[in-house]
Amino acid sequence: MFNPNRLILARERRKLTRKELAERIKISPVTITRNEKGTHPPESNTVDLFVKELNFPKEFFYSRDFDKLTKDSVSFRSLSSMTAKERKSAIAAGSISHLLSDWINNRFNLPKVDLLDLGGEYTPDAASRVMREHWNLGEKPVSNVIKLLESKGVRVYSLVENTKNVDAFSCWRKGIPYIYLNTFKTAERSRFDALHELGHLVLHRHGSATGKEIEIQANQFSSSFLMPENDVLSKIPYVNSLTNLIKYKRRWGVSVAALAYRLHKLHVVSDWQYRTFCIEINKQFGKNEPNGLEREKSFILKFIFTELWKEGVTRKAIAKDLHLPLDEINNMITNILDSNKLFNHGSENTLKIIK
Repeated sequence: MFNPNRLILARERRKLTRKELAERIKISPVTITRNEKGTHPPESNTVDLFVKELNFPKEFFYSRDFDKLTKDSVSFRSLSSMTAKERKSAIAAGSISHLLSDWINNRFNLPKVDLLDLGGEYTPDAASRVMREHWNLGEKPVSNVIKLLESKGVRVYSLVENTKNVDAFSCWRKGIPYIYLNTFKTAERSRFDALHELGHLVLHRHGSATGKEIEIQANQFSSSFLMPENDVLSKIPYVNSLTNLIKYKRRWGVSVAALAYRLHKLHVVSDWQYRTFCIEINKQFGKNEPNGLEREKSFILKFIFTELWKEGVTRKAIAKDLHLPLDEINNMITNILDSNKLFNHGSENTLKIIK
């Protein structure tokens, strides 16, 4: 049977309203509404129009239901700068990622979840220290944030939204934490975003705070986790120039702005120095990052797709099995995967159960 929820998912993923979709395929908006409510399933020729306009396979619209993410079930960095279309499209990408995630879970044994529930008990700084102690990290810098999170059971996927308004978001689903990173951002920003989302996952799992308050807390958690107080103070007892910041930022894998902010909070730089650094950073670099890092890659996805390649399973075969457009598979994994060549070999028609 036609699945109306999948029509909604495809439409929102393409950032279209019901009215806009109706205008593009030249049918009544009321018809779209009835199709999506399930009161009047569309005729086959109408579904063909959906397929052509939304670029989803016809089988997609006749597939089983799925776990639909909602605005209330995810944590976005900022809702104020995000349009409703951007928010719905990003949430739709998250829902689609669950289809791929379930497909992978049925074939591979992934790391077990090892996150603490710290909501209501700790300040963000204290929570970051507790998580570091729990994971035996000590005070040392984190060399690869994605690798660390994946080793603790977090599922990390990429977002290809081509907009600055969608930084990242996270959610819990069936006891498994998910983080989605917008690869439109710099490598340093993605590292910070990933740990910002970890902050949400461990501090706000039960909705312990709302609005700007939780964003401030998640920022504090990420800053403290990436730049432990003792390590920072031992390496940078004082700062006399922006050049010093640019030199030291690579130790912790953060942006020069994030390091300046952390040093200000730790009272290494004064209010006046901090304001001066912010002005200089914006003037000299804008949205670029000096002495930038290479983007982090997923070690879990690399392993998975290396094994799939050995079995003759390609992205195209996975997309076909899930009734998804190939570009949706690409969007979820390509920008955090180590090598595209893993996908360019093997029979397109072979799918084998690995697990």
